[in-house]
This record gives sequence, C-alpha cells and structure tokens, in this order.
Amino acid sequence: MLQTPKPAQRCAARSPCSIGTSRVPRPRATPLSARSGPSSRQILCSAVEQSSAPTLPRSNNNGNGVAAELDEKQEVAQQAVAADPCLAYNLQGNDWTTSSLSVVVLGASGDLAKKKIFPALFSLYYEGLLPENFQVFGYARSKMTDAEFRDMITSTLTCRVNARERCAEAQERFLKRCFYQAGPYDQPDGFQALSGRLTEQEAAKPRANRMFFLSIPPNVFLSATGNAADHARSKSGWTRVIVEKPFGRDSASSAELGRGLAQHLAEEEIYRIDHYLGKELIENLTVLRFSNRVFEPLWSRQYIRNVQVRGAAVLPARCRQPHCC
Repeated sequence: MLQTPKPAQRCAARSPCSIGTSRVPRPRATPLSARSGPSSRQILCSAVEQSSAPTLPRSNNNGNGVAAELDEKQEVAQQAVAADPCLAYNLQGNDWTTSSLSVVVLGASGDLAKKKIFPALFSLYYEGLLPENFQVFGYARSKMTDAEFRDMITSTLTCRVNARERCAEAQERFLKRCFYQAGPYDQPDGFQALSGRLTEQEAAKPRANRMFFLSIPPNVFLSATGNAADHARSKSGWTRVIVEKPFGRDSASSAELGRGLAQHLAEEEIYRIDHYLGKELIENLTVLRFSNRVFEPLWSRQYIRNVQVRGAAVLPARCRQPHCC
C-alpha cells in the first residue's frame, strides 16, 4: 500500500538544496506569463517548511524585568499625555507662566469672523481654556477704532455653550483684550504697525506666541500670509497660520497655494481647517458610510467624483465680497 508523503517531505523532495546535497539545480527559463508570483502550492510548502524548521530557545534572563520596565515606561508616558495632550501630537509645549498668546484674525470685519471666530474665541475664554495673558487683534482694510471694533463684536458674543452666571462680566473682560488694526493685505506697512502694537501688549511676558487666522478671500491668501510671516512673525516664540477653506479651486491651484505658503512658513506652522466638516450633516454622512456594509466599500474616491452639500441660508450673505473685509 502506497503511503502519501507529508507536505514537508514533498517540499524537501522538490528542493535539492533543502536536503543537504551540494548539487545546485540548473536554473530554467521561466515564461513571462508565469512570473507574476508564487503559486498557492509554493506558498503552502514555504509555510510548512517555516513551521517545521527548528527554532532556537530564547533566553529568559531578565525577561520579566524588561517587560515590567517597558510597562512602567508606557504607563508613565500615558500619564504624561493625559496631563499634557500636546505630547500625543509631538507639539511644542508651552509654559504659559512665561508666555503670552496673541490671536490675530485677518479679515476681522467679515461675516465669518463675526459669526464664527469671535464667538468661538469668547467661548474658549469663558470656559477657561485660554492662557491668562492673551489678546485678540482684528486686522482688515476697513477703517475702525478699538472701541468701534468692540461694539461690532459685542452682539455676537453669547454664553450658549454653558450659560453660567456672570456671563456679562466675562464679556467685558474679554472685550478689554480685543484690539483692531486697519491696513491692506498686499503691503507691509499695516503688518509692521500690527507687529508694533502686538509687541506692546506682549511686553509683560518674555516669550510671545502669535497665531494668525485667515478669514479673508482666497485671492489674498498668499499676499496676507507672506506679509504676516515676514513682518509680524514672533521673534521670541512660535508662529502659527490657520488657513480656512477653500484650498484652491482644483488640484493645480491647491498645489500652487501650498507652494506659496511654503515660501514663507514651515509646514508645522501651517494649519488647514474646514469648519463645515464639523456640521451635523457632514458627520451624519460619515456615520452612514462606515456603519453600512453596502455603502462603505462603494463610497470612496474610486467611485465618487465629488460631494456637493447645499444649504439654504436664512440670512443674506453680507460682507463676503473682497472689498468688505
């Protein structure tokens, strides 16, 4: 009665090198159609040979001690990240006892700044999430004094996130930290004046951090960013520029915008955001895709060219033209 050889024996019988002989098989030419990859039988034989190959015993000297040390280091790292979330993203830490924060909103007289940015900044201040020494500067082409600027944004500040007591007092303290500087986006004079006023407010701390938020039309992104980076950059701390969408009209214009920003800023200084990604409709689309087995493999860039979301606005789109901001 014939005995069927085991998989490991069949593999060894076909491979002269695996049975210890010194004879090397002569290579044969393989057709191009057969060079796409190993067959399923070859993969099976390779797996059997690896599983049946002898393994060297591992030393257990200090094994438990090394594992315990690694666990302890991991636990310490997790505790450090919990205390300072910046460590999880490899961000530069800030000692706010010796640092100040200046938030500059370019396009401060525009619709986006009044309805979204300034209310969001006040919410952060109201919740105690901003450093003690901070100030907000508005920059736009519209002529305006500090008092007029504060009157403009007063009506947009609400305590809708968590309405606790003393909201009016918090608004008054926040408005005292708000200032305004008028100037063009394509000339350095206004940004030099802005930098001088920032320096005056930052004199209380040795280290000054500056963040610029672009709430301006896309056609002045590069000129405003270049002047801000070249003439209003922080000399003692970090500088950040937040670019609000759109990031160009297509792939070519987006790449051009990226190259233009890279001429004045490092990549870690640029933050690209789209506040519409946080709206309920967009989040529901994401949930619908990844929680549905029918849509998940189909809703991808291979089958969908673009996604258009249209929303009816109750209020008119005021001050969205380039001459308004």
